[in-house]
Amino acid sequence: MGKRDFKTLQEKRPGRKSRKQKDPTEVQTSAKLLSRKSKTRFAKRLAKKRELNSTEERLESGESVNGKSEASRLTHDWVESDDEGEDTALDIEKESSESDESDGELVEEEDGTDRVESFDEDSEPLDDEYTDEPTEPSSKSVSTNLQLGGGTIETSTPDLESLTARIKETMEVLSDFKSRRDPDTPRGDYLDLLAADLANYYNYNTYLIRDVIMEIFPLNELLEFLEANEVDRPVTLRTNTLKTRRRELAQALIGRGVNLDPLGDWTKVGLVVFDSPVPLGATPEYLAGHYVLQGASSLLPVVALAPQEREKVLDACAAPGMKASYIAQLMRNTGVLFANDASKERIRAVLGNLHRLGVSNAVVTNLDARNVHRSNRNFDRVLVDAPCSGTGIIAKDPSVKTSKSQEDILGLAALQKELLLAAIDACDAKSRTGGYVVYSTCSITVEENEWVVDCALRRRDVKLVATGIHFGSPGFTQIRGRRFHPTMNLAKRFYPHKQNMDGFFVAKLKKLSNDKPKAGNKVEEEGDKVGQLNNNNRGEKRKLSEGGEGKKVKSAKKRKGKSGDKLENNKEGNKEVSGDIKSKKRRRKKKKGDKETKEGTDRLKAKLVMKARHFAKKRNAKRKQMKK
Repeated sequence: MGKRDFKTLQEKRPGRKSRKQKDPTEVQTSAKLLSRKSKTRFAKRLAKKRELNSTEERLESGESVNGKSEASRLTHDWVESDDEGEDTALDIEKESSESDESDGELVEEEDGTDRVESFDEDSEPLDDEYTDEPTEPSSKSVSTNLQLGGGTIETSTPDLESLTARIKETMEVLSDFKSRRDPDTPRGDYLDLLAADLANYYNYNTYLIRDVIMEIFPLNELLEFLEANEVDRPVTLRTNTLKTRRRELAQALIGRGVNLDPLGDWTKVGLVVFDSPVPLGATPEYLAGHYVLQGASSLLPVVALAPQEREKVLDACAAPGMKASYIAQLMRNTGVLFANDASKERIRAVLGNLHRLGVSNAVVTNLDARNVHRSNRNFDRVLVDAPCSGTGIIAKDPSVKTSKSQEDILGLAALQKELLLAAIDACDAKSRTGGYVVYSTCSITVEENEWVVDCALRRRDVKLVATGIHFGSPGFTQIRGRRFHPTMNLAKRFYPHKQNMDGFFVAKLKKLSNDKPKAGNKVEEEGDKVGQLNNNNRGEKRKLSEGGEGKKVKSAKKRKGKSGDKLENNKEGNKEVSGDIKSKKRRRKKKKGDKETKEGTDRLKAKLVMKARHFAKKRNAKRKQMKK
């Protein structure tokens, strides 16, 4: 089995009894049969083979075949238990050697029948080591029905080699579609075929591949992104400058055998760990709060927020407290930091991390972030790291590949809009140093990023500003036929195949005033729809005007138009008159206010003079008494 021989699989495991070690030469035949498929699949096939042999023997002897076969029971015990003796293992070895001599194996077809398939040791490379991780798509045939060239054809993927070959062919056709295309097949069918093959190969659902990933990335980046999600991101640390410096921390970890380097020019506290002989989450430096394990992309929202000393900052979704502790670190434990989260269970993690890292200027609250603005509206800066679908951290959570649907993403987008609007309302536009709101997600979908920020630009008096991060891809100003605000390119997108960090989105907003705009901006889209309906109604009325009745309608319109013009003129005149009256009233109020202010200042001056004279008399009287 490559570097890791079969003997290591039978060593003592934690939590189980030790078993007697066997000679590696005895299990050499069974080791040859293990290819890409896992050990359990091999055991299942072997159990079916033994069951088939036992049924044939019983049929020849005339015994009943009901019940579970003894071979399947023995094989199940060999897979799940480590306390077996040598007899069972030797039986299995004998059976595997017999199958090796016959050079064939049984494979179950989809219709329930069995067939003998020749086994070739050189056909598939052996695994380097045994792992319990999910394997790539099996070699079973997968069929998909697609509409190509006006007819329905059934495409099958018998093995990985043919699947990868068809993906490459489809990519080549789409890259040069005019010259390599089938004249009877549209481009959409090729895209559907590619999406189905990629979904089978990488184990995604078709919605994420076809409607999300393929809409965002071009063909030359599509496979790079999917391959990057199959590889873990590098381990990164953030130095806690409240207790130590990065140079001192690096020296201490290097002394323990850790291989590390600075994270990049954009941060002065980050470290990248390449190799570590000790667990990084249990070192004395970690327990003392000198550093935290934090992804590189999660540092970016705080870098964009740039909190200053003696400010009042809100972290609306603070759990587990990594970003909140970084904010307190940049504030040097001055000012006030409100670390809020809606989950009581996750608040415990926030408290533990803040205590361990030595944060003393934080106030931890357990409130719904959508209602924070009702109690406090004078924050200098607000960070909204909103809950999202997690399509940017698939390498950490592979369940996102199949668990997220369009309904989930749209529901999260509605929640994110409410959180961002509440954060903007909680921020103070009159702050001398702040007035900024940073919105971030660990998602790459447009619905959770550009759509949410565009909604905030339409419903609040805010504008997008530069994040201060000099790398990353700009936000989308148009995609899928939808156009966003032209300043959306100031937002930043980060991808695993480009920056080698988790997928992230960061946008920075500057609040211009505390007043909410009128509802006219909210109804812009509805007004466009109403305008289209009115245009359709006008077209129908024009058709009616072609007949005799239409002439009557035209004359009635002209009469109404003349009277309407008169009324409009009268309204305009009344508006002008009312405007003049209002301006005169304002002038009178200003004059009265000026007079009142002058009188008030004179009174204050007189009072101050009287007080000064009074104190002078007291001082003179005290001096006379002292002289006597």
